[in-house]
Amino acid sequence: MRVVIGAPANGAALKDELKGLLEGDERVTEVVDLSTADITYPEVSFRAAERVVDGTADRALLVCGTGVGTAIAAGKVKGARAATAHDVVTVRGAVENYDAQILCMGQNVIAPAYARALVDLWLGLSHDPAGFYGPKVGEIAEFESRG
Repeated sequence: MRVVIGAPANGAALKDELKGLLEGDERVTEVVDLSTADITYPEVSFRAAERVVDGTADRALLVCGTGVGTAIAAGKVKGARAATAHDVVTVRGAVENYDAQILCMGQNVIAPAYARALVDLWLGLSHDPAGFYGPKVGEIAEFESRG
């Protein structure tokens, strides 16, 4: 799996910790860090989402203060599905139910150890388009395609 990761300054510490986890995980074949010292949360989110949508990355992990700003910004990229998740139920639902390719977390609202556990879980999850939520994800994609 190819993963892009990014954060503005207020998510950099947790992002760096999670980047190390990704780089050491055998399920991850490539980690690309899109962060720069002066990048804003919208810009890093747009860049990450564009890579997922254009197929140069399979998933993205974004960290800001709360995870909300990055999810809103990433979700503006057509075809991107981003979710803020800080617990097991939400991480599972984001991927298994809604096929979210982008996980957003907040450095100010989650302990690093818990974030690592959730990212580990996230890496092993997949969406089944034939499952109960498949048609609903299709309905969302169809609405989005209308412009």
